[in-house]
Amino acid sequence: MGKVIAVYSMKGGVGKSSLAVNLAHGFAGQGKRTLIWDIDAQGAVAFLLGQSGAAAKAKKIFARDADPADAIVPTNWPELDLIAADLSLRHLESDLADDKPKRLKKLLESLSPDYDRIVVDCPPGLGGISDQIFRAADLLVVPLLPAPLAMRTLEQVREHLEAERGGKAPGILPVLSMVDRRKAMHRDILAQHPDWPAIPHASVIEQMGLKQAPLAEFAGKSAPMLAVENVLARVEMMLGSGVWLTQATDEGWVKG
Repeated sequence: MGKVIAVYSMKGGVGKSSLAVNLAHGFAGQGKRTLIWDIDAQGAVAFLLGQSGAAAKAKKIFARDADPADAIVPTNWPELDLIAADLSLRHLESDLADDKPKRLKKLLESLSPDYDRIVVDCPPGLGGISDQIFRAADLLVVPLLPAPLAMRTLEQVREHLEAERGGKAPGILPVLSMVDRRKAMHRDILAQHPDWPAIPHASVIEQMGLKQAPLAEFAGKSAPMLAVENVLARVEMMLGSGVWLTQATDEGWVKG
């Protein structure tokens, strides 16, 4: 059964979708059969992969009798498939309000025999959809800005998972995003969390939207790409070992 990696953040604008695309492309580049499923109504994944017309009423996938496999399209890269999002998902929270809380988990389970890795680009926020994501994911990759408010938000997510999921909570890999080492606050937070992967703030990441391609296709030796490779390695380590970065201490989070 394929492993489900949810790229999740409480807030938008933290590089979530670009990280999801780069991770999925990285898994596929390792020869792993990979699906990236975008459930964020902005539909950024299809745009970044140059397939903006891939989705048609994406919320139909969540209908009780729907087969999500019918929405899968191949991408321009071997081993990488896509389920695209569109604006029909903007009310997904309310659409699923009366649905079974494990709906997303069951849909993913129906797909996982065909894939080694399923990367889910999640909508930002904490609510009914995120709770379904937490039930379905093997690992949460959480990009966040190196700022005190983001640290507080991450702690809120961890506390919510402990309260609601307990021992069944997915692992968490925090990823510091848009890091600018010229800023003292960013340097301080990097020093406080040396075990967390960090992706630098760089214009080459923004060029993904112009190139409509993952970083590895046009900036394979760039600092952001090396950072993505570090995230990939950490994800594989965590999935393989079952060791999660979810134990909070005064000095930061440690392996638990």
